[in-house]
Amino acid sequence: GVIGWWVVTLIFFVIPYALIAAELGTSYPSDGGIYSWVKRAFGLKMAARTTWLYWINVGLWMPAVYILFAGMLSELFLPDLSLGWRVAICIALIWLTVGFCNVSVHVGVWVSQVGALLKIIVITTLGGAGFYYALKHGMANDLTLRSMLPSLEGGVSFLPAIIYNLLGLELIACLGKTLKDPVRTMPRAMIGASVIIAALYLFGTLGILAALPVEKVGLIAGITDASRILFADSPWADTLVSGLGILVLLTLISNMVNWTMGSSRAAAEAAEAGELPAYVARRHAKYGSPVGANTVTGVVATLVILAYALLAQTNDELFWSVFAFSSTIFLMPYLLLFASFLRLRRQDPLTPRAFTVPGGRFLIALMTTSGLLFILGALLLFIFPQLPEASIDWHTSAPLLIGLFLTLGIGEWLVSRSLRRAPLIPITT
Repeated sequence: GVIGWWVVTLIFFVIPYALIAAELGTSYPSDGGIYSWVKRAFGLKMAARTTWLYWINVGLWMPAVYILFAGMLSELFLPDLSLGWRVAICIALIWLTVGFCNVSVHVGVWVSQVGALLKIIVITTLGGAGFYYALKHGMANDLTLRSMLPSLEGGVSFLPAIIYNLLGLELIACLGKTLKDPVRTMPRAMIGASVIIAALYLFGTLGILAALPVEKVGLIAGITDASRILFADSPWADTLVSGLGILVLLTLISNMVNWTMGSSRAAAEAAEAGELPAYVARRHAKYGSPVGANTVTGVVATLVILAYALLAQTNDELFWSVFAFSSTIFLMPYLLLFASFLRLRRQDPLTPRAFTVPGGRFLIALMTTSGLLFILGALLLFIFPQLPEASIDWHTSAPLLIGLFLTLGIGEWLVSRSLRRAPLIPITT
């Protein structure tokens, strides 16, 4: 059913999401991106809440990504690497990411572009190798049309991960002022990227499922285990596995640079308006990069990785705990992205729109509702992963809910406190 959900998500979520983000990005270009759109639609306080979630989730999510990095590194080259050393590697990578984001935006964009190219290479290689392996050894899973149709019996559990992998197009809007001819470039970049990313992931998923039984695809070592099986017949198997693994590790770093860069710019713009603490508004005197927001992201990520290292028993458990928690925070601002689009269409029709989502009111309302439902569905499945097949496991879900409400409460306190002071002039360092 996972393949069916990929197709359904592409049609009913990815395409509407890309079109909506393209219209918002070209109509309201700003470093703040989603913050600026929510601010226009729902006012200062709601924008500040949104930016808090959009920004702080990177600090919560970065540890999960680098736990994955350390796990893959161990699987590839250092099989006896202890949890303590993995955590130390994660912390080093966190501050390497902050360093990249503190320099010129052009460096950050270059890192992101290289990472995107490497990701394409990895996915197409895995997908192609999977189909080749299946031709030689037979199909590992039932990939008939009936088995690929979306269902609520198992395939729907992949929905959160599918949506999670397809979000982030609006980050292009945060770079709108640095793009040449953004009105023309941005829609093409967003729409083209969304279709290409969805098609690549679908190809890669199909290839791996053609060659490997689902139960053999692990959480941490999944790519390395899969590549060892896929390349087993090759005389260069070890070299291919190691080379592909290194490319995956580099894409993880570039992905975090991309997200940190975009979310910190949104946070800095909110802080400059007095909606987040003053320190978050600090910018580099030479490059104008949001060093305050980047530094806070690094501190939060470091504290999270240390806290979860004390609680988790295995690397898989550590990864999933951080990933599921950060993902719930990550998804919430997208509810307001879709809502802002609909509200601005109705309340601000006079703003020139160089690019508009095609269709009348009914189609636009349908696309917005579809986007909201997909995000809500992914949120529920991250918090309650057992649905709809079993009863709720509160041992898993309760800590997630506690963390979610705690994050919302801290954000509410910071926003309310910050809004009491006058708007700030940007601070340089």
